[in-house]
Amino acid sequence: MFDVQHELKEAGLVASNLAGAMGGQAKVVNLGRELVEGKLVIDVAALEIDSGDELYRVKLQGSAAHDFSAYVEDLAILEIGAKEVLGGDQDSLTGRYVLPFSNVKGLYVWPYVRLYTEVSGSVATGINFSAHLTREVSTRPFTGLTTTTTTTSTTTTTTSTTTTTAG
Repeated sequence: MFDVQHELKEAGLVASNLAGAMGGQAKVVNLGRELVEGKLVIDVAALEIDSGDELYRVKLQGSAAHDFSAYVEDLAILEIGAKEVLGGDQDSLTGRYVLPFSNVKGLYVWPYVRLYTEVSGSVATGINFSAHLTREVSTRPFTGLTTTTTTTSTTTTTTSTTTTTAG
């Protein structure tokens, strides 16, 4: 399930590098300045891989600037395309791809997110997909890097048996 506020790209073809858009306008979602963890859902309806050199990188990017004019960081990346550029023995398929993400990388919270697609290879029609963030997004305050320690304790129980002999 998702809501319109978290939709990052409406269905449509992408044949060159392009930021995600809704209604022809670049779409940026403000997640706020707290740690957000969720899932990026990408529904691929069509995928051109005719030449064997096509590669599509669909990125969830974070930024400190609402217009992405500075400080852009890749938070999650899906690489999809021809097996010749991906490695392995199978071309990517159409269907649903789900990627976990966090808006924290290093010591920084990236409050603004957008989708950005990089296209390479001999692409004519490209990739047709839509993308959104899941509603099952949890937030909690982010205070920077913390360390945790685990303490393990062992308890030994001794049982003694007394035998009484009548006699």
